[in-house]
Amino acid sequence: MELKPLILIVEDDKTICKFIKVSLETQGYKCEDTKYGKTAISMTLSMSPDIIVLDLGLPDIDGLEVIKNLKDISNAKIIVVSAREHERDKVEALDLGADDYLTKPFGVSELLARIRVCLRNIAKENNVNLEKDFIFQVRGLKIDYEKRRVSIESEEIHLTPIEYRLLVLMSKYAGKVLTHKFIINEIWGSYMESETQSLRVFMASIRRKLEKDPTQPQYILTEIGVGYRMIDE
Repeated sequence: MELKPLILIVEDDKTICKFIKVSLETQGYKCEDTKYGKTAISMTLSMSPDIIVLDLGLPDIDGLEVIKNLKDISNAKIIVVSAREHERDKVEALDLGADDYLTKPFGVSELLARIRVCLRNIAKENNVNLEKDFIFQVRGLKIDYEKRRVSIESEEIHLTPIEYRLLVLMSKYAGKVLTHKFIINEIWGSYMESETQSLRVFMASIRRKLEKDPTQPQYILTEIGVGYRMIDE
């Protein structure tokens, strides 16, 4: 029997919590819920959920504090669902380790899509598809990590060393929003605000080489004010 993914819902609004839980259970997911951040931390330790759907405005502790604690004790993917719309809240949540961020109100289909991305990333991290470990493919784009080769529809694309490292980083986290700070830390080793413009220049160069129309990118999408996301399907 196939083991159903376990999703922990951390939401203090009863109506929204019930709506999310019923929607997910209808799709075959197993769900547990709580309205308290501290309870969510202890439930994560005892139940080991695959995904945590987390509101930031909780009655006991702030959701951002929950993310900090969860990342120290669990590999569960965290999808934030919050009414906080400011870019700084999204950036902070993602920098702390959240895997995705949905702003309320949101549609069930969008939440389900984000959950599927998280489950695919869990599978990748667990090396479920071992034969594909050295190759990333999406919509005609192919990255052969072993040969350090990038191609579009079998036509080889020539990238500079930094462009290649950026593309590999994005592909390793396909489907996840990576903040400017995270990318810069990974590529340049430390974060400096001045590097943000350099990052934009490199991303623009990558798009010119990969995209048919760089103004309408199909591979690396811009999350305005936050960072970038590589498509994963």
